[in-house]
Amino acid sequence: MRVPTDVLQALVAEIFGRAGCSTAEADRIATHLLAADLAGHPSHGVVRVRGYIELLGAGGVVADQQVELVSENDTMTVLDGRYGFGQTVGEQAVAVGLEKVASSGVAVVALRHAGHLGRIADWALAAADAGIVSIHFVNVTGSGLVAPFGGRERRFGTNPIAIGIPQLDRPPILIDFATSVVAEGKARVALNGGKPVPADALVGPDGEATGDTAVLYGEPVEGRGPDPRRGPGALRAMGDQKGSALALACEILAGVLTGSGVSGDMPFCNGMLSIYLSPDHFGAAGFVAQATEFADHVRAAAPSADAVNGGVAGDGVKVPGDIERALAGEQRANGIDLADGTWDDLRLTAEKVGAEFPAL
Repeated sequence: MRVPTDVLQALVAEIFGRAGCSTAEADRIATHLLAADLAGHPSHGVVRVRGYIELLGAGGVVADQQVELVSENDTMTVLDGRYGFGQTVGEQAVAVGLEKVASSGVAVVALRHAGHLGRIADWALAAADAGIVSIHFVNVTGSGLVAPFGGRERRFGTNPIAIGIPQLDRPPILIDFATSVVAEGKARVALNGGKPVPADALVGPDGEATGDTAVLYGEPVEGRGPDPRRGPGALRAMGDQKGSALALACEILAGVLTGSGVSGDMPFCNGMLSIYLSPDHFGAAGFVAQATEFADHVRAAAPSADAVNGGVAGDGVKVPGDIERALAGEQRANGIDLADGTWDDLRLTAEKVGAEFPAL
């Protein structure tokens, strides 16, 4: 179903406001979630609202938190998110990184104990808009969902990696992917009646690859949203041994090095290790112009048969971020495409917190 952007924004903001968040935080969370839906990544969009509200009610995430400084020097900072909403403490962590990189040319920010940080491309975008290259490694403490290559038991989180590269007079290159075949949220969207996941996205308890998301969530529980901890199976690492290796690196860099913890039986949170690089400080004359020229060179490559005949790109070669921007423009104009189950979850959540639910 299609839902107008302004209607959805107002609804999500009201839900979080009614649940105890300040107006500023409620608006911030709604904006970030809708941005993910607009870009065609519903795994990190409003499908998360029900789970966020349940986590808030259980004390697993805390409204309106301010990051706590753990340690710092001229080029690095360690911050504790104190289990605040990721859309709030993530924004604060990026602000610290941009302030440090402006003077030092290189900055590293380790963020521990953050609530779900949402679509990590948002943080790469914030840096790129300021002319800064950034790299972000993320892990998911207390949420083992992904089996390592060759295994069928959960060991990793979905552990995304994001990179942002500024461009000249156009939106930045945004690279952002989970190290699993699909993010957990995409499995949740499929469970809600949305786009199915690939047939080999998960592994069942028998060790066989499957596209059945029930192996991740198990049997539904009355009155509760989907919980990926209930199922007997796991998500699979993308790219076999390559994705498994990247997921391992995220656990160690974003989990161990930040002090946030690794996947397993621990309180749920995200750890994020972010590296900020100022091209000017490297003496890279014309960096943005040259990076833009090269991106255009990549776009100009002759398209494959799949691209010409309706493949992923549909009309030729793209660089990361192109497809998302085009889709966002279409959905702003025509409404956000939501799975029916996601709309039902929003209705149930609105009723729970006393928010007014719109009639479409």
